[in-house]
Amino acid sequence: MSQLRAFRGWLLDLYLNQQVGLSLWFISAEDDSRVCFRQQFPVSFYATGPTETLRSLWKTISGRPEVLSLSRKRKQDVFVADPVDVMEIRVDSPSNQVKLFHEIEELFPELTFYDADLAISTRYIARYGAFPLALCQLEVDQNDTIQSIQVLNDRWELFPELPPLRIMELFPDRDPFRGTVSSLHLRCDRFEQKLDIDPAGKYLQLLDQTLKDYDPDILITDWGDSWLIPFLDKQSGHKSVSLQLNRDLNRSVRWQKESTYFSYGHIIYRPEEAHLFGRCHIDRKAAMMWSDYSLDGTLEMARVTTLPIEKAARVSPGQGISAMQVITALQKDVLVPYQKRQVEEFKSGLELIQSDRGGMVYQPITGLHTDVAQIDFISMYPAIIILGNISPEVPLPDGLEPAHEDLGVVPLTLKPLYDKRVSIKQKIRTYPENHPMAKKLKERASALKWLLVVCFGFLGYKNARYGRIEAHEAVTRGGREVLLRAKDVAEEEGFEVLHMYVDALWVKKKGFNKPEHFTELIKKINHRTGLTINLDGVYRWVAFLPSKVDPRIPVANRYFGVFQTGEVKVRGLEARRHDTPIWIAAVQKEMIARLGQARTKSELESCIQDAFDYYQEALQTLKAGLVQPEQLVINGKVSYALEAYKASTAAVRAARQMQKAGMTVKPGMRVRFVYTIGEPDVVAWDLGVRVEPNSLDLNKYVELLIRAATAVLIPFGVSKDILREWSESGGLQLKLLPSGYHSLTKTPL
Repeated sequence: MSQLRAFRGWLLDLYLNQQVGLSLWFISAEDDSRVCFRQQFPVSFYATGPTETLRSLWKTISGRPEVLSLSRKRKQDVFVADPVDVMEIRVDSPSNQVKLFHEIEELFPELTFYDADLAISTRYIARYGAFPLALCQLEVDQNDTIQSIQVLNDRWELFPELPPLRIMELFPDRDPFRGTVSSLHLRCDRFEQKLDIDPAGKYLQLLDQTLKDYDPDILITDWGDSWLIPFLDKQSGHKSVSLQLNRDLNRSVRWQKESTYFSYGHIIYRPEEAHLFGRCHIDRKAAMMWSDYSLDGTLEMARVTTLPIEKAARVSPGQGISAMQVITALQKDVLVPYQKRQVEEFKSGLELIQSDRGGMVYQPITGLHTDVAQIDFISMYPAIIILGNISPEVPLPDGLEPAHEDLGVVPLTLKPLYDKRVSIKQKIRTYPENHPMAKKLKERASALKWLLVVCFGFLGYKNARYGRIEAHEAVTRGGREVLLRAKDVAEEEGFEVLHMYVDALWVKKKGFNKPEHFTELIKKINHRTGLTINLDGVYRWVAFLPSKVDPRIPVANRYFGVFQTGEVKVRGLEARRHDTPIWIAAVQKEMIARLGQARTKSELESCIQDAFDYYQEALQTLKAGLVQPEQLVINGKVSYALEAYKASTAAVRAARQMQKAGMTVKPGMRVRFVYTIGEPDVVAWDLGVRVEPNSLDLNKYVELLIRAATAVLIPFGVSKDILREWSESGGLQLKLLPSGYHSLTKTPL
């Protein structure tokens, strides 16, 4: 028997090895080296169906060299009451399993398959418990093949021991779709470097040497997928310069095809992705949630979901939750369906009305309110799933009381995730607001929050492996019950409930304006509901806004306010929308920030005047043509193929310009454009056409600015019509009315 040696290190990357099974890259805990090992990894999948068909399958594949064994098993399918008889097909490697499965699927389409299309990382943690950045103890033979692996930590540790990651940023000096890139910038913890793009290709040699010397574990880029890596790959070929983007020198960059899919009412476009082997590539421009939780959140997402770091950065949280549910099922020895065939149970019209009602929304009292507390249930829907044991394979609760003792796949998956987020949120409060650790913890908590948010939606998603619409409806039924109980407690304690929205309440009571004033209320709601509720903060003032169409109708999730800490909170306004020009969003934010300076109601009057003055200055700046076109770019979107549009929106007209210029436009893609005078009335920004300030259609942007300013000033009696009149005629002055609201009156010129 060959001599085995011990190795201790963190798992960084894992992928298929066509010869052996798997390649695994580790960061050594002993000497900080980066080491690649191999591992045999036989896998199984299952088939069930008519006995004669299974016999035919047995005869077809029996004796094939990649098939290690065929056997009969009885295993549990979550959508079937009793265990099912299945054929287990054990294959020598994951790559051979994929090939064999697709061959069998084509030959025997009438069979039902399980565990057939599982990601390697998911299978690996289910068997060995290892996940991205897990600290592992290995025994390795003389051929660098892993003979045993033991994981020394788990996914749920609050402060896991992490490796000393080498992180390098690489980005062009400008948007490559708006101009010619003249240099690339390198940045890491040791140096910053500028690489001028020269005709001889010296920059490629310098980049390659830097990659060899620094040997980054994570390469963070801007436009890496869409421009940078294709550019480098093409240039290195033309200049005959070897560029070692991969740490595994036997592999080239792996390109994942572009895709378009439907999610939560939106068409999403995912561009082509560049994946590396042995190190991880993250394109900040393509990373789906980067603006929410950056690198620390991405690494947390990878740890808890077991998705590879590159994939965790790019995919939606829904894919993360799906992977976690599959892991739970495998660990419980429950079959994972290949194509779910469970359908919604029949309901009468009355039953449908009673069950399919969504979350509780209590329309707000519009206008300005002072000394208001916002209290939120921490991840309410996931908490209800856990408390009520809501899962597709177990009896569903009628309210909040579980109908079954043993946790199902879904709550069993969510419980450690929920507990970890609550622990992180509690830990954040022990650090000062600007402490670096507080920032890291907030990013990690945000990643976990998004996983918990989508878990509820996946319960009702028809293609989710463990989705069931009745379970989805049971959660919203529980949510409505929880919020009504919280409202009852608040009113029993003498509070006025101003607003309720799904998992939050806004309450006030005369003389209550400090966090400690609401402690007893929170305790009583916790006791009455059985769920954890948290004080989000106490507002100095908060404004609930009406509908843009009818000022008499309130809008549930459209408000802004300032907490006693000075922090401003904005929901549903233009500044939160992706399609708002950054200059207009900045004006709206600044107006709200100026209002936020008011500490008392008496101070608010001067702050309103200050915000209005700022709006006047911004309007004059815009009308004078002093705002640069790049500050007024609108980030639109096309949801369908361009030929499907009968009416052309501005985004569609811009997209057609791009198509005419030879650029590909797919459904779900973002299309940037500016409004211009005359024909065409829009110009696609990514065409790189120079747009002069005097060619902009300023009337369009004035209207957008008025709309943004109205949202801020309407709680104080300043309507869109008044602002529009002022913008056209000028000479208006803000004036406080006896009611405390404001109006604009004409001033002699």
